[in-house]
Amino acid sequence: MTDALLVLRDGRVFRGSALGAVGETSGEVIFNTAMSGYQEILTDPSYRGQIVTMTYPMIGNYGINEEDVESHRPWVNGLIVKEASVCPSSWRGRVSLDDYLKTHGLVGLQGIDTRALTRHLRDHGAQDGIISSIDLDVSRLREKALALPGLVGRDLVAEVTAAAPFTWRTGAWDLAKGYPPAPSARFNVVAFDAGIKFNILRQLRTAGCDVTVVPADTPADAVLERKPDGVFLSNGPGDPEGVPYLIESVRTLLPRVPVFGICLGHQIIGLAAGGRTYKLPFGHHGANHPVKDLATGRVEITSQNHGFAVDPASLAGRGWEPTHVNLNDGTCEGLRHTEWPAFCVQYHPEASPGPHDANYLFHRFTDLMASRT
Repeated sequence: MTDALLVLRDGRVFRGSALGAVGETSGEVIFNTAMSGYQEILTDPSYRGQIVTMTYPMIGNYGINEEDVESHRPWVNGLIVKEASVCPSSWRGRVSLDDYLKTHGLVGLQGIDTRALTRHLRDHGAQDGIISSIDLDVSRLREKALALPGLVGRDLVAEVTAAAPFTWRTGAWDLAKGYPPAPSARFNVVAFDAGIKFNILRQLRTAGCDVTVVPADTPADAVLERKPDGVFLSNGPGDPEGVPYLIESVRTLLPRVPVFGICLGHQIIGLAAGGRTYKLPFGHHGANHPVKDLATGRVEITSQNHGFAVDPASLAGRGWEPTHVNLNDGTCEGLRHTEWPAFCVQYHPEASPGPHDANYLFHRFTDLMASRT
């Protein structure tokens, strides 16, 4: 095996072996607590700019297939695991995790104590780091890590958004049929692509939406020209304050058309409404986060992936009210406007991977559009 290092900005060093391509990569090092779903994580555009540490000890057990992807390519900057399975076993698997990473030129690290790394990030916060299997000089790598730009203020959405509008027609996956055509559409929805996951589009289409996906920098007037019944704001990477053009478009759209936002979309709505966002110490990344619905008292187990949050106090007196709260740390997980047809959640109701407790939110969106027609 080829030796490899992870060097964090604060000087902590982890020594292991290369996973995937031999080379060097950098990004914000975070941890994800999901036990499975590594393929969806690799291809989720929201992880752009980040190196993902999987806390579950063995990753790659079922290999990689051609269906369980959240975009056309992997977006993570790097992957860290305790042990990558060398003998994947699944009737759907086509290649191993290691081979998949090599094919896409992704640099990874294995053979380190991921529990120790996770505890370090939990105690000291997510931070920039470098994985290298070509330069093992710790001092030099530390200097490189100290020079990294971080995520705050950066526009990572521009790196992952669609180049041109397109229409989505595939529905939710079925064990016997794969991805079949969706039922007839009842609503015309325009979805802003800030790094949108395929399964969000599948769920919208299955819920009866004819979905047109537009680049994140599309002006509000161009969206309104399409005469949408509703507008969807997608997930995406990085700092929401780094995409002022999307914030401005949403500010124009909010009073005029039903709006539903997920993850980054939730944060964009908060900023467009005049609120503020802030960076979390180590973020929420995993498939097992408890969230309480403040209206019903019901607790949902949710899939999450975000490093920033909305401060609900900053929206006081602006017509917005919190709808969901994270039971782990009390952060805001949902908002709704008391007069406008607009709501959003910080977590991922489409899961992929994760529990399906919150799938009803897509139908809440269609009900909201139906009430306006």
